[in-house]
Amino acid sequence: MVLRLIVAVVICLTLGRPAANAAEPVRLIDGDTLEIGQTIYRIHAIDAPEAGQKCQRTATATWPCGDEAIDHLSRLIADRPVACTEREVDRYGRTIGDCHAGDVDLGAAMVADGFAWAYTQYSEDYLPEQRAAEAEGIGIWQHSTQTPWDFRADRWARATLEAPDGCPIKGNVSGNGQIYHTPWSPWYSRTKIDPSKGERWFCDEAEATAAGWRAPLR
Repeated sequence: MVLRLIVAVVICLTLGRPAANAAEPVRLIDGDTLEIGQTIYRIHAIDAPEAGQKCQRTATATWPCGDEAIDHLSRLIADRPVACTEREVDRYGRTIGDCHAGDVDLGAAMVADGFAWAYTQYSEDYLPEQRAAEAEGIGIWQHSTQTPWDFRADRWARATLEAPDGCPIKGNVSGNGQIYHTPWSPWYSRTKIDPSKGERWFCDEAEATAAGWRAPLR
């Protein structure tokens, strides 16, 4: 696919709120996903801990790696202009892109600082950064911990056992609009589905986004 440069925009200093006078609002969904205007960008070649996921600091102690990954991405962006170069669109309708905040490669920095894994299932672009972070024992490499893809698979498998027709994604209607929650969402267990309000279950994220629901913002 021909690469398309997305116009640089100014990041909001407060998560979930558009920056004043920004050409397009930029929001964080999690540690590897941004929303710029109406486009959702999944940062190429990385997989950060899911929001609400905890990682091992020691054999018996955990830390909120999912929340801290989001905070670290916010710090990397700070007040720098953000630009993403499109690579492809995934099956969930998210644009896979190389994203930079000023001259900072966000994917490389998240992996190098120990707040994301190199997503080697799709690319080995950030494998050198991962090896360096692992050697230093920083962030997610402080102790053996569950990868986000295993975390998602585990939560999905358990949720499908209880969901209607094995479709575990919850489509909630609230003051923030139509929001869908995956089984690994920190709000999943607190979300109840009321069909009389137009709420519903989805079998995958592509179905949810096609129906007009969106992922929650941080």
